[in-house]
Amino acid sequence: MKKIILFFLLAGFISFAQEIPKKESNSKFFSKEQELKFGTVKLLAGTVFELTYEYISSDEFTFGSSILYNFDNQNDFPEDFSLTPFARFYYANNGDDDAEGFFIEGFFKYSAGRYVYNNSDVRDKYNAPSVGLSLGNKWVTDSGFVFETLIGFGRTLGNTSVAPDTSVRGDLFVGYRF
Repeated sequence: MKKIILFFLLAGFISFAQEIPKKESNSKFFSKEQELKFGTVKLLAGTVFELTYEYISSDEFTFGSSILYNFDNQNDFPEDFSLTPFARFYYANNGDDDAEGFFIEGFFKYSAGRYVYNNSDVRDKYNAPSVGLSLGNKWVTDSGFVFETLIGFGRTLGNTSVAPDTSVRGDLFVGYRF
């Protein structure tokens, strides 16, 4: 009799056991780990095109690179070309989306262009690296469209007699997460 009761108890525990569900990511975009964006303000204000690629490594860390090209070297924009690798750390992430919200970015920028210095009309060509920090915020829609604001400043390394002392990074970016 004890064996029969024990058998029914074990059978009851086994039949009512439930599989523990695996913890799913809170993000709808967990499988979407890449973004491609372009700067809108510089493009609308002139002929300066900036394209950014960003790889989402985790919820709070991403890295990527931006490339900028000035199609009209007669305008007042000091950079003709720049390449900017960066790393971003996202803060105040509420867990709803990966790599979204407020971020701090560290960047290294290599730029080439023409710069007016010492209040003269002479525009000398320069090539100079710089390092800096940026602040920004990113919004991602349910369909994967990305909107991002960014502003940052860097310090030029080395050749500052011809190049600008500081570098500026910023724009309103629009893109897509895939």
